[in-house]
Amino acid sequence: MAIHPTAIIDSSAVIDPTAEIGPYCILGADVVIGARTRLLGHAYIEGPIEIGEDNLFHPYSTVGVAPQDLKYHGERSRTKIGNRNQIREFVTIHRGTEGGGMLTSIGDDNLLMAYTHVAHDSHVGSHCVIGHGATLGGHVTVGDWAVVSAGSAVHQFCRIGRHCIVGGFSVITQDVLPFSTTVSPRETKLFAANSTGLERRGFATDTIEGLHKSFRFMKDPKLNTSQAIEKIKAEITMTPELEELLGFIATSERGFIK
Repeated sequence: MAIHPTAIIDSSAVIDPTAEIGPYCILGADVVIGARTRLLGHAYIEGPIEIGEDNLFHPYSTVGVAPQDLKYHGERSRTKIGNRNQIREFVTIHRGTEGGGMLTSIGDDNLLMAYTHVAHDSHVGSHCVIGHGATLGGHVTVGDWAVVSAGSAVHQFCRIGRHCIVGGFSVITQDVLPFSTTVSPRETKLFAANSTGLERRGFATDTIEGLHKSFRFMKDPKLNTSQAIEKIKAEITMTPELEELLGFIATSERGFIK
C-alpha cells in the first residue's frame, strides 16, 4: 500500500493494499477505498463512503462531505462511488440527506471535470461527462452516457435523460429528454436528436431517424404535447428508444424542455 507520510487517515478507514494515497490527503471515518484507486494529493474524503476500483482523484477534490441543506442535522447519510471514475480538481460531492434517501451516488466510467458540483441525493449514472463548473442541484438524476457541458446549472429534482447532451452554460429547470441535444443560449429549448452521440454508441440509423422525426413533432408550434405524441405513435415505427422517450415524457413531474 502506497500512503504518503503526510496523509492523515482515520483509524476506521479501510484501504485496499493496491490503492495509493498521495501527499496531504485527509481521509475521515468510515471511508472505504477499493483496489488501485489513486488519490493524487490534497484530496479530502469524508465518510460514510464507499469508493470502488481504479478511480482517480485529482488534487483538491472534496468528496462525501455534509450537504449544503439547512434541513440536514448530521444524520448518518452516505456517498457511493463506483469504478474507473475520474474526479478532477476542486470537484465537490456531498453526501445524501434524510429527505432524499440518504445517498449520493456516482456510477462507473464517469469524468467529472474541474469544479463540478454534485449536490446531496444526486445520482449520476455511468459513462457520463460533467463539464467544468457544472452544478447538479440536490436530488438530480443523470442517466447513462449523458453529457452536461461546462457551466451548466441543473435545478433540484430535475432528470437528465440517457444519451443526451446539455449544451454549455445552459440553465436547466425541467427534465432534459433522453437522446436529445438541449441548449439554452438565451432560452432553454429542445434542439434536435443527439445524432453524433447515438451513432457513436451504435444506435441503428432507423432509430435515430425516428427520434429526429419525434423531436420535430414535439417542437412543432402547431401541436400541443398530446397532439405531438399522437402523431409520433401514428407515424413513426415504435422502437425501444422511442418507447423510452414517450415513457420519460409520461412520467415527468416538472414538465420537460421542448
